[in-house]
Amino acid sequence: MRVLLIVLVVTGSASAQDVRQHTRLAGPKPTPISDAQAAALTLTLGAASLRPIQTWIRTAGTLDQTGKTLAASLSGPEATLVKVGQRVRAFPPSSKASMYQAIVTRVLPHAGETAVQATLTASGREHTTHYVMEIVVERGPFLSVPNEAIIEEGDRHIVYVQQQPGQYVPAEIHIGIQGELYTQVLDGLAEDAQVVTFGSFFIDAEHKLKGIEQGPTGTPPHDRARH
Repeated sequence: MRVLLIVLVVTGSASAQDVRQHTRLAGPKPTPISDAQAAALTLTLGAASLRPIQTWIRTAGTLDQTGKTLAASLSGPEATLVKVGQRVRAFPPSSKASMYQAIVTRVLPHAGETAVQATLTASGREHTTHYVMEIVVERGPFLSVPNEAIIEEGDRHIVYVQQQPGQYVPAEIHIGIQGELYTQVLDGLAEDAQVVTFGSFFIDAEHKLKGIEQGPTGTPPHDRARH
């Protein structure tokens, strides 16, 4: 009787293990991209790495009569990011190529708005009063990926990670600060992971197409029909 009981326990355990294996969700299958496809797409990769993230605050500025001082007014949360000493890029709306460098020299919060003054390193264009100002805010070094690597799907943010050359899998990430060039990754990626930047939308389309062809279980339609 004791021997029979042991056999039943072992058999039941093995059966439960089989059930768990059949019901366990498999990870996403890699999407293969041939060398020819990669070349045609100019497929590029970028690393998830620790790098400085910048936010550029854009506003309209007015140049004073001296031709050296720009004045602007900011409101909202971004106004709190502006500090004396930050770099400014300024250019006339009619000519972005005419770029001038400046430094924030004064920040005065008052009545819900913040007055900002920036001093140009060289005199502005003659007879030009209005400028577009880009105040460069250094947010700090964070684990981040290039902005173009991220695909937004509602509230979700997806990147495609290179498993091995020619093989890419989707990974959902949670993001923090969205900078001008890079976005902070809070979790979902390991440092040094290689993510697709240029070409990510093509791989995403390929991945979804293959998912439709295989069906929700990952089995091709003609194979499912046999069961």
